[in-house]
Amino acid sequence: MATSRNPTDYVDGYWWSGDGVRLHYRDYPGRADRPPILCLPGLTRNARDFERLAARLSPDWRVIAVELRGRGESGYARDPMSYVPLAYLQDVERLVDELALERVVSFGTSLGGILTMLLAATGRPPLAGVLLNDVGPELERAGLDRIRGYVGKSVQYPTWMHAARALADANADVYPRYGIEQWLDMAKRLYRLTSTGRIVLDYDMKVAEPFRVPGNEAGPDMWAAFDALKSVPSLLVRGDRSDILSDAVAQRMAARLDTVERVTVPDTGHAPTLDEPECQAAIDRLLARIAT
Repeated sequence: MATSRNPTDYVDGYWWSGDGVRLHYRDYPGRADRPPILCLPGLTRNARDFERLAARLSPDWRVIAVELRGRGESGYARDPMSYVPLAYLQDVERLVDELALERVVSFGTSLGGILTMLLAATGRPPLAGVLLNDVGPELERAGLDRIRGYVGKSVQYPTWMHAARALADANADVYPRYGIEQWLDMAKRLYRLTSTGRIVLDYDMKVAEPFRVPGNEAGPDMWAAFDALKSVPSLLVRGDRSDILSDAVAQRMAARLDTVERVTVPDTGHAPTLDEPECQAAIDRLLARIAT
């Protein structure tokens, strides 16, 4: 693997959704003879989650870190009910078409993993490889309830340290080994600084509205979409404290498809950052499979 690059070595790119939302991605340059890695973030996250991953893999691999509608530098949707997987999928497919990507490797965290499975099901574009980060065809009710408890609740802090300490208080059981530097790093990925000097969450609070629709309590059944990965080199990452992906479901996934390598990250909940040593080694193995 090449020496890590500066995480700011990327080009900002933009594209338009079918309903007129201007969307943003970061494009880290890489080898043209390999399929690019398309990074799809979790529900309330953005392209900054993949900074260190991209810095480590580029320029051996081109890395495209997507910001879904309503997150980061992407525009907010006029209709909050478009904050659903089908709309995200259509947005990603438009980006793939605009960049003329013939094949991609898809790295999906949580919601991004659901989109990855949907991409596999549609076959557009063909997937050269897949990483599913702490997500599977079935989601745990307890984890979904926890997410519903915080998503869409606006908060603001006077300093980055205040934001970091609030994250630590709320997520100590998810990342029990984290120190203040790691919480600060997470805060700077999850929050943004406003023109008034306040620290706020970097997503549209209305992304929570589809969760309130009756019938969405259990999450989607994605087994048919997951089965579309049967011939795709795949890596399944799970935090051993995860309340979204159970160990039982992870075992079923690995047993169902022999293309899937399963890796568990100790002392970590939902979701691993992909910077952990176990993840880095497994990602290198996955990419070696794809490269050959």
